[in-house]
Amino acid sequence: MQLSRSSDLAIRALMRLAVADERGDRMTAAAIAESVNASTSHVAKIVSRLVELGLAESRRGRGGGLVITEAGRNESVGRLLRELEGPGEVVQCEGPTPCPLAGNCGLRRALVDARDAFFTALDPLTVTAIVRAPTRQVTLDLGPAPRLAPSPNHDSSPLPGVGPGP
Repeated sequence: MQLSRSSDLAIRALMRLAVADERGDRMTAAAIAESVNASTSHVAKIVSRLVELGLAESRRGRGGGLVITEAGRNESVGRLLRELEGPGEVVQCEGPTPCPLAGNCGLRRALVDARDAFFTALDPLTVTAIVRAPTRQVTLDLGPAPRLAPSPNHDSSPLPGVGPGP
């Protein structure tokens, strides 16, 4: 199963936001885009979707930026990918040139089952779980989050053992 680029970037964006939030930082779509090698406009669209889903929050003005929400930290990766990928099939059996086997194909059902099993295997994982060490350190190494402003409910000092803050 291959995820769409948008779904892949959505997971990466949430991971970056989760690690930045641990440090009390806020991020921008541009900073996320730079750290995951994607275009700012593409990441901005993805972040808008994450905000719409209640997984991230966008604040304007001084002290603004993007932050992950509690729902975002605890989101099931499997459920999120189901939402982002939509109900489409793994292969296109219908369409302008439909497969002649579409009505009686055993592979089609097996691929639907495999897709469901893929998402089910990811259901127990949360965003918080996937940014634990060693992934957390690699995510930090992708580039520092710009220090727009510390979140009012976080200490702005770097976490112990992580190294100097930005």
